[in-house]
Amino acid sequence: MWPFPKRLTLSSSGLFQGFTDCHSHILPGVDDGVRHLEESLQILGRYEEMGFKAVWFTPHIMEDFPNTTSDLRSRFEELKEAYHGSLELHLGAENMIDNLFEKRLEDNDFLPMGPRADHLLVETSYFTPPYGFHSTLEKVMSLGYYPVLAHPERYVYMGPKDYDRLKEMKIQFQLNVFSLAGYYGSPVRKVAETLLKKGYYDYAGTDIHSVTMLDDWPDRPIAPKSLPSFRSL
Repeated sequence: MWPFPKRLTLSSSGLFQGFTDCHSHILPGVDDGVRHLEESLQILGRYEEMGFKAVWFTPHIMEDFPNTTSDLRSRFEELKEAYHGSLELHLGAENMIDNLFEKRLEDNDFLPMGPRADHLLVETSYFTPPYGFHSTLEKVMSLGYYPVLAHPERYVYMGPKDYDRLKEMKIQFQLNVFSLAGYYGSPVRKVAETLLKKGYYDYAGTDIHSVTMLDDWPDRPIAPKSLPSFRSL
């Protein structure tokens, strides 16, 4: 993996040419991501300049942000009406596996992703696994969904055996591209590089929460040739 010159911008790097962002917090005013519509449109404009093809809006649904599927759909329609660019816009969600998730699992109340609406982006606490983690994933699969684990490289409680077991269960992994550039620190970057070498990642996303993430691109950017061709949801 070789670094770009620091003067090279994200727009000119080609890293995101034809890229589908499978994980973002651009839908405004619903979680800890973008707060206002103006910033959402600003990010989408930057995405167009950088060569993005499509974006999945994946706001948090969790006990701290108990968004409802109906409200998120309404917010998404408002954003689509305000946006007049060329990007393909899609709505999903990042589902925290917590007590609220258990209730929604019973009701099958989700915003699934993919052309067949059969993929579900899930996350856990960064520090401890949820109770009955693997059995919950099996319940998700029993409903006909493919669980996609968001940013597995960032879970400090996971080790090699945990990742191996999840892949044996056919759990799909979503990489935060910024993890490879050291945005979350060196330990996270090293785990991401290891998982990438093992071919464990299926999808990639930015997990962008604000336009400043694009301005604060780390000093160790990623070479396009170091990334595989990720699947697009």
